[in-house]
Amino acid sequence: MITIHRRGLLAGAATLLAAPHLARAQGDKGQGDKSQGGGPKPRLTLISQWSAGSDGAAITALGRVFEEEGGVWQHSPVPGFTTEMMNKLRADILAGNPPAASQLKGPEIAAWSRIAPTVDLTELVDAAGYETVVAPDLARLHKPQGKWIALPLQIYRTNTLFVSSKAMAKVGATELPTTWEAFNTLAGKMQAAGITPVANGGIRWDDGMKFEIALAGISPAAYRRAIMELDDDALRGPEVLAAFRQLRRFADWMDPAVAGQHYSVFLPRFIKGEMGMLMMGGWAQGVIRHNGFDAGDYMIGQAPVDNGRPCFVLNADAFIFWRSKEPDLQAGQRLFANLVMSKRVQEMYSKHTGSIPVRTDMDLSGEGWSEGQREASRSLGEAVKANQAVLSLAHNMAQSNQLSAAMIDVLTEFVHNKAITPEQGRQRLAEAVEGAR
Repeated sequence: MITIHRRGLLAGAATLLAAPHLARAQGDKGQGDKSQGGGPKPRLTLISQWSAGSDGAAITALGRVFEEEGGVWQHSPVPGFTTEMMNKLRADILAGNPPAASQLKGPEIAAWSRIAPTVDLTELVDAAGYETVVAPDLARLHKPQGKWIALPLQIYRTNTLFVSSKAMAKVGATELPTTWEAFNTLAGKMQAAGITPVANGGIRWDDGMKFEIALAGISPAAYRRAIMELDDDALRGPEVLAAFRQLRRFADWMDPAVAGQHYSVFLPRFIKGEMGMLMMGGWAQGVIRHNGFDAGDYMIGQAPVDNGRPCFVLNADAFIFWRSKEPDLQAGQRLFANLVMSKRVQEMYSKHTGSIPVRTDMDLSGEGWSEGQREASRSLGEAVKANQAVLSLAHNMAQSNQLSAAMIDVLTEFVHNKAITPEQGRQRLAEAVEGAR
């Protein structure tokens, strides 16, 4: 979870923008160069938090592709939470030495673009036809002021439900719950059978994500008004109260002994059937596979949505491109941009991580794709048509970091303090939004 406030980032903006070597216009915008073509050998300096597991495997594979295309790959992973990576990025920017590209997403793309010059990728995007195959709400986040400066890489649905096959067998259930009433009934059966109904870790974003899953499932329209538009009436409305009540049920069904740990630590217990239901983004598929478990060990689908239609709470990873005066880095940026937009890389990356491609024109019927990925891809298209595709709060897609952090403070305290009533939780959430604006 990003905890750096925008005010601190903007403090050095004037100095950065005044630096001649950063303010120079980006040069030639042609296609990626190779050294044998007479131009500079493409080189890319990249900062991300991806260093281990399926994420580490995916970014390493992307680096190999970049090198196969004639580039020099210089990835500097910063392990840990996004905070650590952002601290490194901030330090490099303030020192006048930003990387050629870095991991960034959501509204923070626009915020960070005001502290140092970025590369205008619009010509490359137009030539590749990329905008025509990216969901409109997602495209908007990557082109503040109308110019593409960042490229989305992969998409996850945060409101994905994983259910342990062994837990289901223990209670004699065969189908995923599609409404919160059915979910609550199944959770009660699991608890009676000695199963911890909700598998969880208890990190802040995990707690925040459970709330967004609950609210989106109760009313995607109320989610859009309350979380994305920050409408005060919606924030204080009955749907948000119902979401806090459902979040309290989740908390009651969790194992309190596992609070503050990453959910992946408890995947073996989930697979064994000791924990029943895991609400987690599609990335859990990659983590489960990377840990040697089989797709048959769990059932997967959309978390409950009471109106019966697909709802997709969207989280997307992306790269922002920082302006450089060095010809080899400019060539590396062009090569990297074209690779990120390509079907080849989108397929390779998603197969490593369990995500789905950003491109909506991808065929997921072939080998290597999971049924969960195919279902999520279909769900995204249907949710967009039904106007039920919304942006994740917990993963800094719906709001800026400062607002997201203030809201998640309320949510995680509610999860871990049962003395707070749902009514108080709703009031505190509305007040947090008012105070953080």
